[in-house]
Amino acid sequence: MTPIVKVYSNDEEIEVNINTLKDQKINAKDVFVLTHDPDRTERIVNNTEVSGINYNRSNVGDEVAKQGNQLREKLQTLGVSEEDSQKYEELMDQGKVLLIVTDSRARDVL
Repeated sequence: MTPIVKVYSNDEEIEVNINTLKDQKINAKDVFVLTHDPDRTERIVNNTEVSGINYNRSNVGDEVAKQGNQLREKLQTLGVSEEDSQKYEELMDQGKVLLIVTDSRARDVL
């Protein structure tokens, strides 16, 4: 299954969406947050108070670094195509945050 990927520039908006996923019983293990800034990512996750959410973790591909090729590899590990991974990585270069969900029920929520 191709994951659902949504791009955000506003941290509050992504936090609202993560909490909505939580309310809809989407498992936190199916929710991933990626940015170029690990501190920003961690802050978003902490603000949602969702335990078990995946964010820039080493259990998705190799250890995370800020370099684009590793983020693209991480996206591809989650099922994002190579072409889309390039596009999303460029958006992260512009300061965007990615919310990736591997549970198809999230399509009704996001």
